[in-house]
Amino acid sequence: MNRYRRNPIWFDILNILIMCLVIFLTLSPFLHIVAKSFSDQKSLAKNNITLYPKGFNVETYKIIMSDKTFWVNYGNTVFYTVFGTLISLVMTTILAYPLSVTRLKGKKIITTFVVFTMFFNGGIIPNYLLVRSIGLLNSIWAILIPGAVSTFYVLVMRTFFESIPRELEEAAMVDGMSSFGILIKIILPLSKPILATITLFYAVGAWNSWFSAFLYLTDSKLYPVTIYLRNIIAGAMSSAGTDADSLGSVSANIKMVTIVLTSVPILCIYPSLQRYFIKGMMIGSVKG
Repeated sequence: MNRYRRNPIWFDILNILIMCLVIFLTLSPFLHIVAKSFSDQKSLAKNNITLYPKGFNVETYKIIMSDKTFWVNYGNTVFYTVFGTLISLVMTTILAYPLSVTRLKGKKIITTFVVFTMFFNGGIIPNYLLVRSIGLLNSIWAILIPGAVSTFYVLVMRTFFESIPRELEEAAMVDGMSSFGILIKIILPLSKPILATITLFYAVGAWNSWFSAFLYLTDSKLYPVTIYLRNIIAGAMSSAGTDADSLGSVSANIKMVTIVLTSVPILCIYPSLQRYFIKGMMIGSVKG
């Protein structure tokens, strides 16, 4: 008898049903928000909207998308996400690679200091005083530099680098290649899964981040779109820059519209990196 025989058909059907249920439970909150964003005021007042809109309405979308403040903040978020992710990825790589090299002197001590920062930090007030003292307050660098490196991602990337055969590095050293050349020409081309994974992590974090901007920025022209959304949720409707009468007519679903508009880019990016995400996390979690 073949011990590796195919599972019974009922088992496959049960797995499919369970996965469909999980997918539905995962998507239903977002579908509920989308349905509310396209519903009219009467339906929202009755609070009887589930997963599809009632009384189709796009007036709120028109008002939000015609607001210059929204697009300025949206552009700021794109800028912070792109350049913040790039800076974070470069800094994480140049810290993780040396920690993966066995010949590095003092490797254990350095790793201990790195891990220490994972559990202990100075706190909000010392961080704010530090940012202010070095002149980064109310500038784009206050968003890009503090917190650019995540200790957890450094450790995950280091573990991935350690899984790459050392023979490749030794052969390159015999050919006279420098450590920087080995990193650029050998290690990084073999590390696409983990690079894509860490890039996705940093990009999602930068896109959703709002507290750093709330803490360090005072110029509304530098705000990310998450601060725009935060002001709406907090009831600071005047920051939206819309007419008071028009705003009053759409106040019930303006939050939902803004949430949808700020979520779309990440929802579009994630599927393209999903295969790298799964592979990178599996390797980074098993090795080490």
